[in-house]
Amino acid sequence: MTPTSGPEADALQRAVSEVLHYVWDPIGVAARPEARNEYDGYVEGVCALLWRGTDVGGLVAYLVDIADTSMGLAGTHARADRAANILLTWRDIVTR
Repeated sequence: MTPTSGPEADALQRAVSEVLHYVWDPIGVAARPEARNEYDGYVEGVCALLWRGTDVGGLVAYLVDIADTSMGLAGTHARADRAANILLTWRDIVTR
């Protein structure tokens, strides 16, 4: 289950982009339209994990690691957990 193109892949990429921006948003830019693409660099990696069947723990760890390592932000576990659960729901919806 690893499509890289087509309607399922496009739908998942859109959903992941929205969730990362509006739900995960570790740097707090969701209210700024000019920052809408702030997290788009992480969409492909998150989609790859979702297509591989990663569970909530794997997604949370991935998002927390990005915030910690790439952004220097601690204390993002709750945001990552909320986003990961929504991302898994989107994966289920897209792959029905």
